[in-house]
Formats: sequence, structure tokens, C-alpha cells
Amino acid sequence: MSDGKRVLIVSPVRNEAAHIELAAAAIAAQTRPPDAWIVVDDGSTDETPQLLQELSAQMPMLTVMATPPGYTRDRGDRHAAAAAPRAFNVALRSVDWRAFTHIGKLDGDIELPPDYFDGLLAEFDRDSVLGIGGGVLVERAGAGWRPTRAASHHVRGALKLYSRECLEAIGGVQECLGWDGLDQTYARMRGYRTASFEHLVARHHRPVGSADGTVRGRVRGGQTHYVLGFSLPWVAVKAVRYGLERPRVVSGFAFLYGYLRAAARPSVVRAGDAQYRRFMRRDELRRLRGATLVGGGSPKGGGASPVKTRRV
Repeated sequence: MSDGKRVLIVSPVRNEAAHIELAAAAIAAQTRPPDAWIVVDDGSTDETPQLLQELSAQMPMLTVMATPPGYTRDRGDRHAAAAAPRAFNVALRSVDWRAFTHIGKLDGDIELPPDYFDGLLAEFDRDSVLGIGGGVLVERAGAGWRPTRAASHHVRGALKLYSRECLEAIGGVQECLGWDGLDQTYARMRGYRTASFEHLVARHHRPVGSADGTVRGRVRGGQTHYVLGFSLPWVAVKAVRYGLERPRVVSGFAFLYGYLRAAARPSVVRAGDAQYRRFMRRDELRRLRGATLVGGGSPKGGGASPVKTRRV
């Protein structure tokens, strides 16, 4: 592209036959399409592989890959098995990703607006310390669409874009539960900003965390918060809020149960090093006290609020 940027997008997918053509049509319609799009099929048992082969014949930018047979052993929960970041890294190992200025992850059930990459790259141009950026998601609600909740600093794992420098600084994407909260915290620790932009609205054709059931998704969310180092008071506040969402009350208890169950299991290891944990706890205390930070606020979203630091 003549803008001097090179954009690589990676989409780990499994059983996305119902959505992948919509996602591909949205990529093809971009006013500023990615320079390369790698779709990694991770053991699909539906028509996804056949549809991808047909799409690759129509889209020169698209490369289709597959993980080795049996690569992800998920025991019924692909999020807990870190299937998406593992497949993402398979794709990165297949190319010289450092030859790109921006590297992104996009789920196979996301329908982007036509100006998505144009608008997102403009945000990177405007802010030299923006390290991770993305749009916001809307999901079906009856005959219309409703926005999903997230703190403004939290970029959904379903549609995030890294600057190459930021991805290098955080050591890449870690293959663990909660990877898309961990990367943002490390980015802020390294002096980068992370942000979701409300004017870039993408349609999510499958509700967040619902692939294995809503209640199971809440349990997993609680476990994720334990892994990422959140405290019990913080999780209790979020559990109350989740209890107001469907299925009411049950959602809140499921979230809290997931956290407490993870805390009781010696096999569940909390992420990060001592510096990470100090950063998380310090920032969490500020937010619980009602402090207003850059991109922060009340307990919502999946990660600590950003702080004003200098890039190192």
C-alpha cells in the first residue's frame, strides 16, 4: 500500500462455516484492506476448510493454513486451552511478521465496517504511543444490535491490532487463558497505550464468551480474572454487575464461582511476574477508590487501567 504501512491479519478459526463468508466479504470491502490475511483452521469438523479454499481463490491476500491434527486438546473448552493464541502463533511462525508495521488478530465471526482499517491506522498515526488498538463490538439483540461492555482501554481479543514495536516489546502473544488481558497490561507497563474506539463498530455474530454456553463463559471469566491477578473485592463487584445480566443472578454466581474455584486449585497458576502483579494491584486499588485514570474507571473490562508512563 502507498501509505507506507504493511498490515498482517491472522484469524484462528474452528467451525466458522456459518460466519466466515461474512467475515471475508467485510475484509474484501475494506477501503484499506490488509496486505496479508492468514486464516488458520484449527481442526474444523464443518465446511469451514472447503469454504476457506474457495475464498482463497477469490482473495489474493488470503493464505489458508491448518494446525497439525489434534493440535488443540480442549477438553470441551477451547478458551481454557488457549486455542486462539496458540493458532495465532502458528501463523506468525510461518511468515516474517516483523516485515509488517501492524499485526492483528481477527475472529472468524466478526463483520468489520468498510472503513475499519483506514480508521484504526489513522488512530495509530495520531498517537505515537498507541500500542494496541481496536474497535468495539455489537451483538444481536432481537431485531437490532446492542453494544458489548468493556472499559475503553480494553481491546477485545476478537479484533485487536498491535504495532510491531509493541508486539516485540511485550514478547508476543502468550499462550494462556486471559492472554488478551495480559498483553494489554504488559503493553501499558512498557509505556504503550491501549484503546478501543467507539466510532469503529464491528458486528459480532456470536455473543462474547458464548461458544461453550453463557454460564460456562462466566465461570471461565472468573477463572481468567484469577489468572490475571485480580483481587477478590474487585471480582465481587463485577459479580454483582454480572448478576444483573441474563441469566440473572446465576451469571454473577458463576463468575464468582469460577474465580474461587481457580483460587482453590494449586494447578491454576497466576500470570505474570512480580512487576506485573505490583502494577495490577496498584492500578486496581486506584480504580476501586474511584480514581479517574487515562482510559480507566469503574470495574469493567479485562485488564488493569493504563497509567502514564514513558516508553522504555
